[in-house]
Amino acid sequence: MDEPLPIVAVRTFVLFPGVVAPVTVMRARSVAAAQAAMRAGRPLGIVLQRNPAAEEPGPADLHGMGTAATVLRYVTTEDGQHHIVCQGLHRVRVAGWMEDGPFLAARVDPLAEADADTPELRLLAAHLRERALEALHLLPQAPQELLAAVRTLDSPGELADLTASFMDLRPAEKQAILETEGLVARLQRVTDQLADRIAVLRLSRGLRAALDMDEDDEPVPAETVELAAAIEAAGMPPEVHAQARRELKRLERIPELAAEHSMVRGYLDWLVELPWRGGAEPAIDLAAARGVLDAEHFGVEAVKRRILEFLAVRALNPRGRGPILCLAGPPGVGKTSLGQSIARATGRAFARVALGGVHDEAEIRGHRRTYVGALPGSVVQGLRRAGTRDCVMMLDEVDKLGHGGRGDPAAALLEVLDPEQNAAFRDAYLDVPVDLSRVLFIATANVVDAIPAALRDRLEVIELSGYTEDEKLEIARRHLAPRQLAAHGLTAERLEVGDDALRVLIRDHTREAGNRELERRIAAVCRYAAVRIAEGEARAIRIGAAEVAAILGPPTVENEVALRAGVAGVVTALAWTPAGGDILFIEAARFPGSGRLILTGQLGEVMKESAQAALSLVKTRWRELGLDAGAFAATDLHLHVPAGAIPKDGPSAGLAMAAALVSLLTGRAVAPDTAMTGEISLRGLVLPVGGVKDKVVAAHRAGIRTVVLPGRNRKDLEAIPAAVRDSLRFVWVEGVDEALAALFGGGVGV
Repeated sequence: MDEPLPIVAVRTFVLFPGVVAPVTVMRARSVAAAQAAMRAGRPLGIVLQRNPAAEEPGPADLHGMGTAATVLRYVTTEDGQHHIVCQGLHRVRVAGWMEDGPFLAARVDPLAEADADTPELRLLAAHLRERALEALHLLPQAPQELLAAVRTLDSPGELADLTASFMDLRPAEKQAILETEGLVARLQRVTDQLADRIAVLRLSRGLRAALDMDEDDEPVPAETVELAAAIEAAGMPPEVHAQARRELKRLERIPELAAEHSMVRGYLDWLVELPWRGGAEPAIDLAAARGVLDAEHFGVEAVKRRILEFLAVRALNPRGRGPILCLAGPPGVGKTSLGQSIARATGRAFARVALGGVHDEAEIRGHRRTYVGALPGSVVQGLRRAGTRDCVMMLDEVDKLGHGGRGDPAAALLEVLDPEQNAAFRDAYLDVPVDLSRVLFIATANVVDAIPAALRDRLEVIELSGYTEDEKLEIARRHLAPRQLAAHGLTAERLEVGDDALRVLIRDHTREAGNRELERRIAAVCRYAAVRIAEGEARAIRIGAAEVAAILGPPTVENEVALRAGVAGVVTALAWTPAGGDILFIEAARFPGSGRLILTGQLGEVMKESAQAALSLVKTRWRELGLDAGAFAATDLHLHVPAGAIPKDGPSAGLAMAAALVSLLTGRAVAPDTAMTGEISLRGLVLPVGGVKDKVVAAHRAGIRTVVLPGRNRKDLEAIPAAVRDSLRFVWVEGVDEALAALFGGGVGV
């Protein structure tokens, strides 16, 4: 059309060509458009809104295809409402919008189509006619005129449009039919939609027969019909199906405006939407699983090997009761992404249940329906989100479960994770058995010791430690940098972040076990490049080590070993934290006094006891150390652990405290590139400690070259990455005397 067509935007109505329908016109611009078309005797465009909530829709809020219609009648009622009766003429596609004026108008291209007389088209039209007549006969009060029109229409296109107009479909589905080009495709689409509606109508008739309804009884509400159809199609177990039918009958007796009506309806919606059907468990392709794990995760070979073993057993014995894996490690090492990779490797849906801070048992087991706003527990909600029983469900942060006055959520998880019980898990809200036996549960935690003992007993812990510098570089090159480039609209041709820049980011701007802060720093580099490229300063940028300082400023991580160690009375200890391994310094000082031991640095009780044990051990060896026995009575000793704002506790600093005291009293310094860890006894034994892998990786990251470890921790050597093992010198000691000889070169009399 050359002249713009006035447009009326409608919220939930789709007009088809050949169909006569009333339209209520309420907006001022729509009234102006209808009146302009009526006065000029011109067609009017009826176009569906994309968002029904838009009050003043513009061109972006409307679909690009509508129907040109003739206004047969224009009526204004006494209360000022405007109504038009219009008849669809043909489909139109919007070629351009004309927004200037009192109403919406558009230049449109008519989409007239000729009915090609082909055998396929005749067959499809005959089939659609049969299904349409069947649907009309199933309707309780189908107009005879509509039946006659369906029987007599010769045009397949008109038959498809008429059938689509009286079908009970959502506006978006009708709009899709309107926009379907090609008669064959449109006939097929309408036939498929009609088949679904016929199934519901047949079920409605069966429901009426089951309820023994007479002709004079009130008709079954559409809500009941839809729920009954959904219940039958859900594939519920017999006990659940019987419960759903009882609740459906109860719903029919409750007035629609009663508060209990919405509660029962919500309960039935939950029953219907849960995945009850079993089906075959997804096959596990170990080669594909290995490929997914290798492609998405660099390093962590021991972890990937254990996951593949787990999947191999699952592939050979799908119904077996395997262990519940728990991925434990500091933040940012890839625990959650490993769970997602397991889901992709096994072809399963993935659902994540966040347990951090949960302190109410009902959050796991659900609330009883007697409470207002009751809902199922997070496990059942995760099952609904996954849409299948054969899913991977990640129980994130199980070590951060709370324990309040509303039960113990960790105890509620025991039933969920117990293969002897979870085949008939009862959520308090649903109060019917839910089969969780086919769900692949994977837990994550930062600190294994914080997991309640009973829950910990059901988990097989797989430790993930921090990454070395070389591993971080490879991860940044393969995963972090490409992900941030895509997130900032950049490509590898526009921005190249060199390996030298990545090493500077790792060494001078991050000190963490994982990679979260490293990814943030890479994002900062990408933002810098995005600004320069968007402003036209450069078409392609390469970031090297020299440019990092200009972007991020001076280094934020200092070499504290070089700054603090290497003087008498200061030693480097190795510590474990929930964020991974770290180094800490122990400083000792002495001054005239009365023999007191002063401890500072916000130390816990166990660490204070370790300091007292270290002092007692040094006092018992005064002769071997060449000290004056009477000097202790006239001297106060002060042990300080810097970073006093951070609480510290644990027995593994005992060896370092003893070494600091010996260094202070003898005037001999420990080498600045040497660190140590180990618990000590009053007999002079060096006892084993935990977290050796994380501690050694942290030492390597901090530039340490020699590590003194308890001899009984030699078994942990294999767990340390090969690159770290090869670059460090390990000194294994069984006693304090042996450790002091190694630290001071035998020059302190031991």
